[in-house]
Amino acid sequence: MDPLSSSQTAADEWDLCNDDGFIYKRQKRRLVLNEPAPVPADPKEEETRKREWKRKNLLRVKEKYKKEIEEWEILSETLKEMQDKALGFQIQQQERMKLRETEEKQRTASSSGSEKKDNASASLVDELLSQVEAQEMIIRDVSNLCDIAEAMCNAQEERLKQTYFDLPIWASPHDLIVSLCDV
Repeated sequence: MDPLSSSQTAADEWDLCNDDGFIYKRQKRRLVLNEPAPVPADPKEEETRKREWKRKNLLRVKEKYKKEIEEWEILSETLKEMQDKALGFQIQQQERMKLRETEEKQRTASSSGSEKKDNASASLVDELLSQVEAQEMIIRDVSNLCDIAEAMCNAQEERLKQTYFDLPIWASPHDLIVSLCDV
């Protein structure tokens, strides 16, 4: 055999593949026409295996969604608590304002001009202080919600990572290399 024909047969055994810009060679697969298709050993056993596989996957998905629903319920309850706190604080603010207005009316009726200015500035400072306290409480609640959402995202990311780490190809790197070489 001459060198040219041997290099041609070697080149005929390989395919050049372009996978989105990643170019590689792979060995051509030989097509055997007379080989019968594999027949399952027992159709009932195959059906039972498929049902069991489906049942396990459905249970896994059900558990996943159940956990996610529980997390959303916790977030929803936290949000409702924040709304209730804010509503209670608004009612408390309105009551304080009404009380201050009645106190101011009583003071204005019995006090002179300079005392009126002092009382007005004191009530304005009190009002601003209560607003700052309310904003601080809201910021704290929102920060807690953000922490909970971040923890949920981190847990979801870990679950997704774990699905890739649980793939059977990582069980034995030697088997992975052998299967890649067979392709």
